[in-house]
Amino acid sequence: MKRLIPLIVAAALSACGADVATSAATAAALKKQELEQAKKTQDIAQQKINQAMDQLQQSQQSRENAADKQ
Repeated sequence: MKRLIPLIVAAALSACGADVATSAATAAALKKQELEQAKKTQDIAQQKINQAMDQLQQSQQSRENAADKQ
């Protein structure tokens, strides 16, 4: 009986360890998804910034061309 109690305790503790490991893996997977989504959001924002800069340059070029013609 004395040997059975430590065995039961060890089994219970190992189950807790598995639960902790599963929780950690789940948290890591969620963080990975968040990171991927943030990267996509950053890429979209950078594309919009680049488009705005292109439009600004085109507008400025058009103004310069109009000024040169006068």
